[in-house]
Amino acid sequence: MSTDLLDPPRSAIPAAARGSTVTRSGAVLVSLLRRARKVIGLVAVLALWEAGARAGWLGSTTPPLSDVAVRGWEMLSSGALLENLGVSLVRVLKGLAIGLPAGLVLGLLAGLFRVSEDIIDAPVQAVRMLPHLALVPLFIIWFGIGETSKVGLIAVGVVFPLYINVFHGIRGVDERLVESARTCGLGRIGLIRKVVLPGALPQILVGLRLSLGVAWLTLVVVEQSATASGIGFVINQATQFLQMDTVFLVLVVYALLGVSTDLLVRLIERRALAWRKGLVAR
Repeated sequence: MSTDLLDPPRSAIPAAARGSTVTRSGAVLVSLLRRARKVIGLVAVLALWEAGARAGWLGSTTPPLSDVAVRGWEMLSSGALLENLGVSLVRVLKGLAIGLPAGLVLGLLAGLFRVSEDIIDAPVQAVRMLPHLALVPLFIIWFGIGETSKVGLIAVGVVFPLYINVFHGIRGVDERLVESARTCGLGRIGLIRKVVLPGALPQILVGLRLSLGVAWLTLVVVEQSATASGIGFVINQATQFLQMDTVFLVLVVYALLGVSTDLLVRLIERRALAWRKGLVAR
């Protein structure tokens, strides 16, 4: 069988099909360019770090990125990094498991019911004004130096960003949509499920992103004292012995953890809010 039977001449391919192929190729190219743009800034920072440390611009105590990478490989090979990272992740997950449901429930109650707002909002706002990281000594006195005080502080820290955003997300739902839904015969439960919660979801996800950031920030602080494991313990030990490559390695790990969780929530946003048509940046 001749190859020209399998591959018809270009003139035999409909123009619409050729245009569709070109459009898909262009979309793929644009997607690749966008992905490249997203890493340009990070690559530039890493290159400046390496060059600046080698040239001495960042001070004598700042190790180059290559030394930090070597130290990271050594700790990965020995299992020390993964072991301590696992301890820290468990602490954060426990704090999130307590704080996120609490913030969500409090925000839903205050946002949906006026009587709940009157009871809940004032105490929550008063406690929110206290810098929760300054409560470390108090939590140690109350709960000791064990895991309870560390997990408790993480839980307290993540409650308030989520509460504020859930509350304002619900109260920010367009009243005209609510009235239209009532006119269509939706009851209270259906109204909440089909109108209020979808309308408040963008703000709720913003609160989730903020809460995750607070969780990692709180972890850094609670692991700086009275701990014998976790990546905070690693950075404390490295600081005492002036192992600056280990110190910077842990800082990079903290940054990667924060970025990873933020990207995860943004992925959830794209899936959960696919129906929303907002401003598209060019």
